[in-house]
Amino acid sequence: MGIVKKVFGALDDGREAFLFDMSNSKGMRVSVTNCGGAITSVLVPDKQGVLRDVALGFDSFSSYRATIFGVVVGRVANRIAGGRFRLDGKEYQLDKNDGGRHHLHGGRQGFNRKLWDVEETDGESLVFSLHSPDGDGGYPGNLDVRMTYTLSDDNVFRIGYLAETDTLTICNLSNHSFFNLEGHDAGDIYGHDMQINAGYVTAVDEWQIPTGELMDVSGTAYDFRQAKTIGRDIAATGAGYDDNYVLDGSGVAAVAHAPESGITMTVRTDSPGVQFFTGNFLNGTLQGKGGAYYHRHGGFCLETQIFPDAVNHPDFPSCVVEKGKPQTFFTEYHFHN
Repeated sequence: MGIVKKVFGALDDGREAFLFDMSNSKGMRVSVTNCGGAITSVLVPDKQGVLRDVALGFDSFSSYRATIFGVVVGRVANRIAGGRFRLDGKEYQLDKNDGGRHHLHGGRQGFNRKLWDVEETDGESLVFSLHSPDGDGGYPGNLDVRMTYTLSDDNVFRIGYLAETDTLTICNLSNHSFFNLEGHDAGDIYGHDMQINAGYVTAVDEWQIPTGELMDVSGTAYDFRQAKTIGRDIAATGAGYDDNYVLDGSGVAAVAHAPESGITMTVRTDSPGVQFFTGNFLNGTLQGKGGAYYHRHGGFCLETQIFPDAVNHPDFPSCVVEKGKPQTFFTEYHFHN
């Protein structure tokens, strides 16, 4: 058990990216890279004790530079309408990288495109840090971020986020890992049982921009308060799920279970929302680890977060960060069977 470091690749300027293989006494292994802070693999024992890699991903360093698989997205995850917001009386215009209309996941040069500094490692945890200068991506203020990754002997993988600024700014960090608890190359996730502890989702327009209203999930395809298979009602959504759930504050965001492998993943967080996304854009052309091709609905995301476009909705939980008041959140993935 412990953390093993190795070279993963190099940027055009010669800076090296590293891969860190984390393991515990139960045989669970998680690999992460400081390229975008990406989770590249999650190997957990199934009900027969056989390790399965349940995180979709890639073998090459360059693939993580070009996708959002496993990476940390920011400064602000999800969407900002028109890429525009006002803060302290000043208007800011960000990169419109979502269909040329809106700002998505920090823009074209978001945190997923950054090579994070490796601050420290020990036998159980490692810390990545990043300095985002004033004006980076159009955002105001110098922002310093620390992410702590920890793998415990209880098969809990934890991400701790801390962001500090020297002036008023906004921040909303999230991880964009795709999971398939039967195995990253096992096909669709229709047979997974999913429970999400939320009675409402943020209502959105045709561009996935919140209207400001909260939609009661009762009697709809979006109701996961009682566990049901992901595939049961997915056709009623159109393309699939891509929705921000308003969490009930219990600390447990969601519980996913794959019957064939017997693997269960419980997600805990202190974030107010979670984006449930079912890989609707995958079409079988993207080649992943070991030569696997990822097809539509081949994995799901549970992106813990502040609500999308929160900066433009005063009634939503705030994503504003003030000088001297660090923003902190955590996400835990507990694997068990």
